[in-house]
Amino acid sequence: MPSYDPLRSGDPASLGDYRLVGRLGDGSQGVVYLATDGTGGRVAIKWLRFGDPVNTERFLREVRVAQQVAPFCTAQVLATGAQDDRPYIVSEYIEGPTLQRVVQAQGPITGTALHRLAIGTVTALAAIHQSGIVHRDFKPANVIIAADGARVIDFGIARALDATSTISSSPVGTPSFMAPEQLLGDAVGAAADLFAWASTIAYAASGRAPFGSDTMPAVINRVLNAQPDVSGLDEPLHGAVHACLSKDPSRRPTAGQVIMELLQHPVTPGAMLREAAAASMVESTRVFPHHGAHRLQTAGASGPPPGIRHGRAPPATPPQVTGPTPPRKSRKGLIAGLAAGLTALLLVVVAVAVPWQRIFDRGVPAASPSPSGPAEPTQGLVTQRPLGTQATLYERPDDPIRLTSYDVDKNSTEWVHYTRDTLTGPFRRYGDNAKSLLSPDGRLLAGHGENYTSDRYDFIEITDTRTGRKRTSVKTVKEPLVSNISGWSKDSSKILLNIDQLKGKDWLNLGFIIVDVATGKASVVKVAGRKDGSFGWDGQTTGVVSLYGSDLRFFGAAGNKLRDAGNVGELPVGAPDIFSPSGRSFATKCPEGDDGQLCVWDGESGKRLRSITTFCDKLLGWYDETHLYCWESGNAAKARVVVVDFSGKEVRTLLDIPSAEGFGPNFTRAP
Repeated sequence: MPSYDPLRSGDPASLGDYRLVGRLGDGSQGVVYLATDGTGGRVAIKWLRFGDPVNTERFLREVRVAQQVAPFCTAQVLATGAQDDRPYIVSEYIEGPTLQRVVQAQGPITGTALHRLAIGTVTALAAIHQSGIVHRDFKPANVIIAADGARVIDFGIARALDATSTISSSPVGTPSFMAPEQLLGDAVGAAADLFAWASTIAYAASGRAPFGSDTMPAVINRVLNAQPDVSGLDEPLHGAVHACLSKDPSRRPTAGQVIMELLQHPVTPGAMLREAAAASMVESTRVFPHHGAHRLQTAGASGPPPGIRHGRAPPATPPQVTGPTPPRKSRKGLIAGLAAGLTALLLVVVAVAVPWQRIFDRGVPAASPSPSGPAEPTQGLVTQRPLGTQATLYERPDDPIRLTSYDVDKNSTEWVHYTRDTLTGPFRRYGDNAKSLLSPDGRLLAGHGENYTSDRYDFIEITDTRTGRKRTSVKTVKEPLVSNISGWSKDSSKILLNIDQLKGKDWLNLGFIIVDVATGKASVVKVAGRKDGSFGWDGQTTGVVSLYGSDLRFFGAAGNKLRDAGNVGELPVGAPDIFSPSGRSFATKCPEGDDGQLCVWDGESGKRLRSITTFCDKLLGWYDETHLYCWESGNAAKARVVVVDFSGKEVRTLLDIPSAEGFGPNFTRAP
């Protein structure tokens, strides 16, 4: 039988259509009641204390998002309402003690029970985050140990309270389980929940909070400055918890990545939460590979070389770095922008701030076609708003290309990188690399940061996306030269980079580098003569191409000139995606006409196959063998990335982007 206290004299007999039975708890935010619905079923109702009609309406509008959370290891939110201008939340009643009471009464949790607890609770966080909610008060007291496994409660309330003026000056959370950014009053996102999850698991395993639980100033000081005590954990929990307790939120894994690490076996992404929920209720556990973040950067046709974000001047003093890696003076200028040609159309210098609470805007099936562009098939169409932007992404399961990363301009001073963990997963902020590129088979991630090595070499790091571990580090060229990732070969065995150097205010392209992934060897090839574009793979990714005037020049892998395709016009934002998937054709802006006049050429002979008149402002690449995709900014309110056929007709909208937002999308071809 459920354990509850009797109602008090000031308690109502009912809330809405629910009859109150007794009190389950009483806290600073409100009272939690045990109640029954019209069928006699038990529910839990949390009745908030504040009584302000305006804030109550705002609170209820915000908290309704919690009803979208998939019921994986959570107490499902069933309904919301208000009485006496005070909002209430109706949720599934979960019978059982809190994790805090279990540990206090029975001592630490160990073995498979601890593993089940970890998987169940992080699965709950993944479901919560996918609905666009950040819990912000995850702690042992908000985990119920039910007969069928751990359940997370009180999610969605912190976000809704934050949207009101009621407690705007009051922190939400318990210091022993709060992330550094939360204690400092900075923006709080899903990464803070992972910090709290890790602290909770460490508490469950030892009976002690990892940063202590004595005086508040002492706890806060340890959270901000000291290393956590996670000595009671074994692998793989130790590694997952330690990673989640990073002081830097950008270095913490997502809930999905933690699930994949703990389950330790490959399953399809759509089955991940179901697998984890099942594993949290059984004795056996499995291993799920850790998928690292994937980034792909569109290259530039002119101005700074590929991978450069345009619009930020180099810092007046060298950036401060930790460890043996010295500051890299010229790299900051190089990383400061995208190509000038892309900047004029794609990257507008007005930033739009997006709350961290939107870190996992879940895609939902679209009930109608994209609101812009022509009518298009809607079967399986999913829309979502990627993190950190007001753009809207439209995807279908059979799309041959996927948005895998993007750059957002923050206040015209800082470009922020975001990436998704898989071709179809959620997006997250990616702070380690200035640029990253996923291999076509999805197994490896090539990335580089903003610094040289201690012996002044530029380098790239190749990470295994299944484990999240760095596979190898490859030195490329020595300062002041810079190497910029251009693209992977089709078979994922090689990586092409460009060699660039700053001369005065101009970036010069000096050649290219081909990295053999298996051996980790970098072949550096200097190419003489001034070019008008960077190097990209040819149609078969056995050699490279670059633009010389309006001629496309083909080179062998050793830098030997093979042939020219004469007078082909301008390349689409550099060279990475000018060739069709088969490699038999390539596309350019026609040598005559405006930006919307596109030409398709035979890759072998250089013969023009067709001309296409479109409303495109900038060609981005090939969607499939018979369609191109491009940037179109004809609408004053927003720009779009659209798919066009060979007649110039728009057949798909891939992205809607507000015109007042600095945004640089990067697509990769699905395997």
